Amino acid sequence: MDIKGKKIAILATNGFEQAELEVPRDRLKQAGATVDVISLAAGQIKGWDQKDWGRPVKVDKTLDQASASDYDAIVLPGGQINPDLLRLEPKALKFIKDIFEAKKIVAAVCHAPWLLIETGIAKGRKMTSYKSIKTDVVNAGADWQDEAV
Repeated sequence: MDIKGKKIAILATNGFEQAELEVPRDRLKQAGATVDVISLAAGQIKGWDQKDWGRPVKVDKTLDQASASDYDAIVLPGGQINPDLLRLEPKALKFIKDIFEAKKIVAAVCHAPWLLIETGIAKGRKMTSYKSIKTDVVNAGADWQDEAV
């Protein structure tokens, strides 16, 4: 799939798993996509790098500045902290759901399926996740699969 010229949103806040934001961001940019890191507030957000706080990442837009219609896809990094904080934010959930309802690509990494559960997107879908949230995914009505995507 050619993604040159596509616009990708990465929605995250403090506590995102470092590699789960930086690796997709960098690879999408290398493939020719425009990538915006979107968060709750302007400035920077700080990652979690395995066992301690990681590096900050610049926020390109706040949720108030972003519109689902501006993007072709969304990437939701995991980590335990990031999706747990975002699922409490109605604007974040609406942004995700608007992208999904527009039939655009929604990619949720590791613990980020919590966000798909919170929006109702998980119900009836074939999904995978980090093993510790398998029960959450199943209880949300998804068909959980232990498979690589």
